[in-house]
Amino acid sequence: MKEEWLTPDELAKRTGYTRQTINKWIKREHWTTKPKPGVQGGKARVVKIDERVSAFLHETRHAAEPAGNYYTSANTLPGLLTSFVQQMTPQEQQNLQNLLLREGVQGLLKRLGIDSK
Repeated sequence: MKEEWLTPDELAKRTGYTRQTINKWIKREHWTTKPKPGVQGGKARVVKIDERVSAFLHETRHAAEPAGNYYTSANTLPGLLTSFVQQMTPQEQQNLQNLLLREGVQGLLKRLGIDSK
């Protein structure tokens, strides 16, 4: 299979994300890049589209889709919490779960500045 290299702009157009988002992921996820052939100055880069990049984009594809609607019982605390959690990314959900397990309800309330009296 032939290696595929795309500029951040080309990758953005194919995926529906912005070029800025793609550049952020390139840095954060340490994707393989190289200078774009024929461009002087060193800033223009191309990204190697390998399995790691493809898997990452597949896992985050929901971010480029229109926001979903979540329906719960109107204005009940469990309904609101369920709605909030459903709108979080899997990583955000994991971080919240870790926080709750580490600090418990009292720790969360204290962080939020809610007096538990």
